[in-house]
Amino acid sequence: MIDLRHPLAVLATRMPWSTIEAMLVPLFERRTREGLSSTVPDLFGMAPKLAGAGVSVAGRLQLPISR
Repeated sequence: MIDLRHPLAVLATRMPWSTIEAMLVPLFERRTREGLSSTVPDLFGMAPKLAGAGVSVAGRLQLPISR
């Protein structure tokens, strides 16, 4: 059971969660990556290669900070 009179529980009710979330969302949103173009040797000579392009799918889906 959570004691709602505990200092951390009281602090959680006083935090401006919507403001904090609005400031953090741009830092953690998924961004399109441009990638790096390079050439790599293969059996037929030098071949172009694009590495690290697209949208990162690392991590789990976004959840709200407060519930």
